Amino acid sequence: MISRIDLRGSLPGDLRSVLPRAELDVEAALEKVRPICEDVRHHGAAAVREYTRRFDGVELESTRVPAGEIEKALAGLDPAVRDALEESIRRARMVHRDQRRTDVTTRVVPGGTVTERWIPVGRVGLYVPGGRAVYPSSVVMNVVPAQEAGVGSLAVTSPAQRDFGGLPHPTILAACALLGVDEVYAAGGAQAVAMFAYGTEECPRADLVTGPGNIWVAAAKRLLKGVIGIDSEAGPTEIAVLADDTADPVHVAADLISQAEHDVLAAAVLVTDSAGLADAVEAELAVQVGRTKHSERITEALAGRQSGIVLVDDVEAGLKVVDAYAAEHLEIQTADADAVAARVRNAGAVFVGPFAPVSLGDYLAGSNHVLPTGGCACHSSGLSVQSFLRGVHVVKYDEAALADATARVVTLAEAEDLPAHGAAMKARFDWEIPS
Repeated sequence: MISRIDLRGSLPGDLRSVLPRAELDVEAALEKVRPICEDVRHHGAAAVREYTRRFDGVELESTRVPAGEIEKALAGLDPAVRDALEESIRRARMVHRDQRRTDVTTRVVPGGTVTERWIPVGRVGLYVPGGRAVYPSSVVMNVVPAQEAGVGSLAVTSPAQRDFGGLPHPTILAACALLGVDEVYAAGGAQAVAMFAYGTEECPRADLVTGPGNIWVAAAKRLLKGVIGIDSEAGPTEIAVLADDTADPVHVAADLISQAEHDVLAAAVLVTDSAGLADAVEAELAVQVGRTKHSERITEALAGRQSGIVLVDDVEAGLKVVDAYAAEHLEIQTADADAVAARVRNAGAVFVGPFAPVSLGDYLAGSNHVLPTGGCACHSSGLSVQSFLRGVHVVKYDEAALADATARVVTLAEAEDLPAHGAAMKARFDWEIPS
């Protein structure tokens, strides 16, 4: 069901090249989404509606979801689901509120200061996937940090669903209502990203688009980056588990399955120094997968080239492997898990010990589940309040402070053969600076 990679004895110099990873050709997808995005650019909402008809099988009169439908979805929401969503929102707000940045003023010299101001983007488009699963949790993870950052205008889009009269799934609409979001669109795929990037007569353009999606969404983000800001390309989900012989194979198998459930391209990787644990986890996978609702999808994901069990000599080697892999989600199930987790360098989020499974982070930990995939955790962060803020330096010098800096600025300007820079300094004074 799941392959093995044996790295015992010595680790290769280029670890990334031997570790499991899905093959996603975003570059090839670019050429397919390019005409879609251009069509939306030139024909606006009519193009978005046409691609919704073509890809989702839904005829729309408008991409904008009526406010009454959002209210209706909330009224019809299962009380237990509402309670769980409200608690998810409460915990996410606690965590993201503490991420708020404060302006800092530095006195560089007497009379000269630099202040870093944190200013929210003006308008954001938040993408919530729809397809094999329903993701009201992604509404929470997108909206809460944007609201806590102080974004003034935000809109949510999610694919139109034929089973729900061309509207996004009602649970997604209900989550928007709980968060006070009344601007929602029934649009998905590349055309939704283009809608936010260029704007239409039904949806004003946005400054930034965030949220996970399929390969077409990722390709549109890559194509339109620069026209609109993006958070990340966010490919199929990943879980890596670093475990030793103290880990419970039942827990490890269940956690691998939980992420394989998302998609046939989802990655599930176990890194362990215990052959006994590896055997026990394989046996548990065989038992547990058969009990799950989406067993075919999970089986395909676990058998894919993106999943596997990696055997290493010790936890030290395991740390090197998981840092090279840079997983979206990394679980540490080892002895002294706190100390091991503290040494992790590359991961979207780290889950420490047997009672912090990734499923908790997906819904109720308070952390954000929109995280970098495909090894991007070595240079990128997950979605946070910071994603929606821009740091702007405000420079203020008085005359004396500027005069004191002028000679050095002129020297550096002339060293770069940009004498007009120096002249702009000297123009403020009625004296010449010796060359």
